[in-house]
Amino acid sequence: MTVTVAPTDPALLRGRFDAELAAFLDARGPGRPDDGTGTVHSALRRFVLAGGKRLRPLFCYWGWRGFGCPDERPIVVAAASLELFHAFALIHDDIVDGSDRRRGAPTLHRFFADLHERSGWRGDPAAYGRQAAVLCGDLCATWSAQMFHGCGLPPERLRGGQVLLARMRSEVIAGEYLDVVAAAGDGSVASALAVVRLKTARYTVTRPVQIGAALAGATPAEVAALAGFGDPLGDAFQLRDDVLGVFGDPAVTGKSNLDDLREGKPTVLLALARASASPAGVARLRELVGDPALDQAGAAEVRGIVEESGAREAVERMIRTRADAAVVALDAAGLAEPARRVLAALVERAVDRRE
Repeated sequence: MTVTVAPTDPALLRGRFDAELAAFLDARGPGRPDDGTGTVHSALRRFVLAGGKRLRPLFCYWGWRGFGCPDERPIVVAAASLELFHAFALIHDDIVDGSDRRRGAPTLHRFFADLHERSGWRGDPAAYGRQAAVLCGDLCATWSAQMFHGCGLPPERLRGGQVLLARMRSEVIAGEYLDVVAAAGDGSVASALAVVRLKTARYTVTRPVQIGAALAGATPAEVAALAGFGDPLGDAFQLRDDVLGVFGDPAVTGKSNLDDLREGKPTVLLALARASASPAGVARLRELVGDPALDQAGAAEVRGIVEESGAREAVERMIRTRADAAVVALDAAGLAEPARRVLAALVERAVDRRE
């Protein structure tokens, strides 16, 4: 079905992405009411549809439109499938990070741990929660591939997108591994930036917009050129996420502003703070960051040291520089309207945000 209203409103597109996701998930409900998987299905459905900015589907959709292709259902389905892969990444990342909140609700491993405890089952609730959530994440990755493959586009169009999709999957897993290594490593700005690029930047902007372009029939050179737009914008997106992880309002972000500090997450923000703070400040950062019992008073002290070191201001400059570079690359890409205009607006939406 082709929509006759010009679909440039992100809210309208989000509604269409969510409708396709709901239909796909509903079609994969339990085969029988008593087969034991109803809880998994309902938990995943709630997790996928309960929130999120839908940036990855938006970038994919507008990558398609930027090469002159019309609005039609197959690209909406293909773009929406990226949200299932995003769910896989979030679920596994929350397990690795030990996070308790996501999108204003318990993380999936926390949900299953609570279910275990309420049910009075044998064994360790936390272990059960992690095990169940890992399997849910794996299921989301599988479903993402199924939804993409079955979007309705002809095989010759799908092939180029599938190559990029496979590359994106590998990059995300490699980035997650580098994040684990960085947490145990030198905590340098360079290692933190490497994690940003692989773990988040590529799969948030670059690969989605390239997948949309490839599905539209863009040449390999045209697809490759979009990295000049996606890479700096994806970096800026994650740098903003790191700032919000420390300074954000949990009521707005839907997740704790203690998790990154308790985990000792090796972000660019904290790496810059360690490099620029006074000796006394560095010593306090060493004591406070990574303490699993860190409270709000300790977090406030960390925030003060980060501010005083100039690290937050430096990250804000990095965000702006990268966002500006993305706009320059976008203008040079020669994309069709309204895609160029909407993608330019998405630049600001991705970096000037409070959630």
